[in-house]
Amino acid sequence: MLGTLYVVTTPIGNLEDLTLRAARVLSEVGLIAAEDTRQARKLLTHLGISKKRVVSYNEHNAAQRSPGLLRALLEEDVALVTDAGVPAVSDPGADLVRLSAEQGNVVVPIPGPSAVTAALSVAGITGAFRFLGFPPRTHKGRRALLAEVKHEQSTLVLFEAPHRIRPTLEAIASTLGERRLAVCREITKLYEEIFRGTATEAIDHFKQPRGEFVIVIEGTKEQIEEEVDKAGALDALTSLKARGQSRRDAVEQVTDAYGISRREAYKLWLTI
Repeated sequence: MLGTLYVVTTPIGNLEDLTLRAARVLSEVGLIAAEDTRQARKLLTHLGISKKRVVSYNEHNAAQRSPGLLRALLEEDVALVTDAGVPAVSDPGADLVRLSAEQGNVVVPIPGPSAVTAALSVAGITGAFRFLGFPPRTHKGRRALLAEVKHEQSTLVLFEAPHRIRPTLEAIASTLGERRLAVCREITKLYEEIFRGTATEAIDHFKQPRGEFVIVIEGTKEQIEEEVDKAGALDALTSLKARGQSRRDAVEQVTDAYGISRREAYKLWLTI
């Protein structure tokens, strides 16, 4: 019987956030594949779990480690964990999940703490959101990414490291403008801090940044104009009028089909 791959979410800071289910799964599986075995051992020690087989699985050795993990999954259950948070999102694991599923193993998510949803919950910025992960490390790359999402109406969420937080905030200010945002530092940890304001204000605030950051940025308030096809609408109105369609009915049809306003459609009708 094939084993199960458990994708286990671990605490992003406070170890008390680990779910009871995650603790049970980690105690029961035969093998744990961890991004950092030292971090995994700390968690296991906290849980009082000893003599557990733990192997490293990270972005540097994933290709070499996967065959062995797949062989293990032929006979036993395996848990996949990252340093903190959800595996296979902004951390290694997606390939192992795919390969395990292709092999016929059941893949089970064990949900838990999330820096993304934790930051969104305290940002004071509502609505749909788009998760961008870590932005590119280069000045040019950051600006290109932000330019790409400049007209996104959904809330934007991204991660950043302490040594790049100020350059990223500068890129946000110059590319997206002075929108509302929340900068969440060290979520669930001892020095947790939530800053709300604009990118420029955040730059002034975080003069010597430390810790891990999640940035939540309000989406654009610009109204995106719908593309209209006046030529197509005029042709359609002409055809409808020739077939004896009333002005009201014809206008109703073209406003829906061609994305123009009722007023504009009336103007076109009068030119026929």
